[in-house]
Amino acid sequence: MHIQPSFRARPGSGTGVPELLSAMQPAAVSFHPADAVIYAPGEAAGPLYFVEFGCVRLLRVTADGRRQISAFHMAGEVFGFEASGVHDSFAESVEGVGLRRLRPANPDQAAGTMLQLALRNLARTEQHLMVLGRRSAGERLAALLLDLADRQESDGLVHLPMQRLDIADYLGLTLETVSRVLRTLKEQRMIRLRSTSDIEILDVAALRALCD
Repeated sequence: MHIQPSFRARPGSGTGVPELLSAMQPAAVSFHPADAVIYAPGEAAGPLYFVEFGCVRLLRVTADGRRQISAFHMAGEVFGFEASGVHDSFAESVEGVGLRRLRPANPDQAAGTMLQLALRNLARTEQHLMVLGRRSAGERLAALLLDLADRQESDGLVHLPMQRLDIADYLGLTLETVSRVLRTLKEQRMIRLRSTSDIEILDVAALRALCD
């Protein structure tokens, strides 16, 4: 099966990912179609995963069936870190994702970098919790767009691999609120909606001001 990935891995300097890859034995790329489950809560934690292309969401499902998305992992990022020996959430492909399983070739060399990356993921999770706890709908969406722009190393053009419903479940909003806020940001000339999945940031300073 041939697919056209939305963006491919670009592990940048300073992220710790190139150092980790050099100490690992990456497996061949495996393709997971949209909405495929990569692992589920309670399954034994084993290898880490490197995102070659596409996007992965981490989520939990509440007792009443609601989704709570805790993280998105993009091309060039590593996920699968667990504090215990089992996974505590679902990992699912968003739109079709290519993954490499990573196993240490040199455990001593990999240990320090793995800790660095795990702490970076923890810091991102804590930042996300702050966004949910303190900010309005507009502020939450602005923070997401700025975060994606930074992680994709874009020059103002942000690709949204996830659907609007994913964004709503990640930001703790309704689908209608996400659509309304995007229209408002467009009307205020902070962003331009090039397509349903591509957004051009027109006024970075104004978006950052929303988040302050």
